[in-house]
Amino acid sequence: MDERPLNATAASLLGFLHEGSKTGWDLVVTAQERIGKFWSITTSQVYRELAAMERAGLIEAGERGARERKPYTLTDEGRRAFAEWIEREPGQENIRYPLLLTVAFGAHLPPERLAAMLDSHRAAHESQLAEYERDAAVHGSNRFAMATLDFGIVYERAVLDWFDLVEDRLGQ
Repeated sequence: MDERPLNATAASLLGFLHEGSKTGWDLVVTAQERIGKFWSITTSQVYRELAAMERAGLIEAGERGARERKPYTLTDEGRRAFAEWIEREPGQENIRYPLLLTVAFGAHLPPERLAAMLDSHRAAHESQLAEYERDAAVHGSNRFAMATLDFGIVYERAVLDWFDLVEDRLGQ
């Protein structure tokens, strides 16, 4: 097996494969639905990681099916690698919020343009909060899904509170 450490993208794919065999496309869709709001995984990353994990013996590809899609199955080595990854201490988060960068240089924008950007982003966060709250009603019995949704709900509420503060601070 390749001894490079398992990265978070590969590990998440192994985590999804614990639920059963999935094609690359199934994994793309699952990742977008389940972790896409807080962890970015592109289609090309999924297929690149699948190829690397297959070479490393962490997964096995099955026979091609409809639309030439191959189902992938977790191997014992893949289960072991995932178990090691999930036990490690996660790294620190890094806030990367493009709107904050724009606000940091907001003196270089006409006030009405910055206000329009803030309004647009506020609306997006209001919409996201509503979506998380709907998802919470559906996933109420899954404590792990709820723990993740709780973060999303609290985060969106905090960002909306920040919009109120920035509006007061900038006199918008």
